[in-house]
Amino acid sequence: MMAHSSCGPCDGQSAPGSVLRTMLPYTGLLVWPLMLTLPLLLSSSASPTSYEIFFPASWYLFDPSSGDRPKPLGLSLGILAVAVGQVFVLAFFYLYKYGYLSCGVTPTPVQSKGAQGYVFTEGVTTHLSQPEGFVLLGAYLSITWMCNWMPASYYSFEGSIQWVNLGLCLVLQDGIQYTMHRLEHVLSPALYQKSHKPHHKFTNPRLFDAFNGSVTDTILMILVPLFTTANLVRTCNVWTYMAFGSTYANWLTLIHSEYVFPWDPLFRALGLGTPGDHHVHHKFFKFNYGHLCMWFDMMSGTYRDPREFSPKAFSVGA
Repeated sequence: MMAHSSCGPCDGQSAPGSVLRTMLPYTGLLVWPLMLTLPLLLSSSASPTSYEIFFPASWYLFDPSSGDRPKPLGLSLGILAVAVGQVFVLAFFYLYKYGYLSCGVTPTPVQSKGAQGYVFTEGVTTHLSQPEGFVLLGAYLSITWMCNWMPASYYSFEGSIQWVNLGLCLVLQDGIQYTMHRLEHVLSPALYQKSHKPHHKFTNPRLFDAFNGSVTDTILMILVPLFTTANLVRTCNVWTYMAFGSTYANWLTLIHSEYVFPWDPLFRALGLGTPGDHHVHHKFFKFNYGHLCMWFDMMSGTYRDPREFSPKAFSVGA
């Protein structure tokens, strides 16, 4: 990170100031559980915010054998869960980008050329208004839910987040997405031009470029894996589905960050996706097709550590 002058409790000349400068950026780790705020608050029957307190049973009980139609409550809460997660991610990123979580220290840019300059409000507006992103995802979620195309368990409000199923969904989604992503690159030039090339105009992406691409790309690389994953992991309840959707969408956003995050060394040691890993793909095109994890790249020989391109193309520490 690049240091600016500081004073008061952040004064780097004092021991407490030094500790604070070191530890404060790691408070950003809270963004990960905060992505799950809505399902965590509503799913426990022992919670004072349990869904059973706020919503009558007729709003969520669903019996397809009786000819009943899916209730929109689960769909609405699921979309809201992603939106709440986005609020926390964007709030964290603002605080991190402008040094509020690091006593005025500017974050390290992923690429050596530095992060592109922009007005934060423009980035947020561009990010949230992408028809290829949230609009298309919202349409997919609404149609598959209300048409009763999801496995029966996904409509159940019983229980809480099923953590094993959540992890399985994230890994399967990323594995299928890895396959679709690689096929878009190598199957035919025409397919690549129509689908994925618009997203590759960002060779030094910023966080707000995450869902900026094409309709074809979103369908092939996000919607097809989502529907396939749901039909492979058929025992999730509504809370797990919410947690999966929010974690997935917000993690995809974070890996497009133009800055290195404090948790990146740990994530890389575990093979989990970081901005540095994903910038390698945007910069060189033929490596790191995975998003949430690099395991499929490692198994297929397509993984490259961003440190291999440091300091010429990537910052030290990226």
